[in-house]
Amino acid sequence: MRPLSKLFHRFCGEIVILLASLIIELIILIQKLKSSSSSPISTHQYLKFIEKKNPTICYTKRLLKAEQGCGAECRVCLCELEEGEKVRKLQCHHMFHRDCLDKWLQQYWATCPLCRKQVVPPDVVLKHRQHQNQAEEQGFDGNHDDNLLYFLSAFRRGNTLHRYF
Repeated sequence: MRPLSKLFHRFCGEIVILLASLIIELIILIQKLKSSSSSPISTHQYLKFIEKKNPTICYTKRLLKAEQGCGAECRVCLCELEEGEKVRKLQCHHMFHRDCLDKWLQQYWATCPLCRKQVVPPDVVLKHRQHQNQAEEQGFDGNHDDNLLYFLSAFRRGNTLHRYF
């Protein structure tokens, strides 16, 4: 009788281990499915989305006259808009330098800096934030070569932060 109970005990242990590994595999599969349904979008994709919804235009004085009540100043950097500069005109009719607005929309909650009207849908912003969080967890923003060159140049020539600001 003793060998039979040992066999049964051993068999139960193997079943418990098998069930535990199946549960772990199932949890991993569910997490992968959940993350693939809302896959993050890269900064490049995010900027392309912004460009599609709010195309870049060249600033002209005539454009300012057509939009009464809008100043000739980018309210993000507080610099005057110059003839021929690339700007974005939002649906709320506020205008900003393209680069200033793009930085704003990446760093904040994708609203107009003046009136806070939604510029990018919340689900797109969330997917972009997921990409940023993943990049922070990895320690890079996806441009591994650029980051490596930046850090190497910092060791070689001192601080080169002025290139990025």
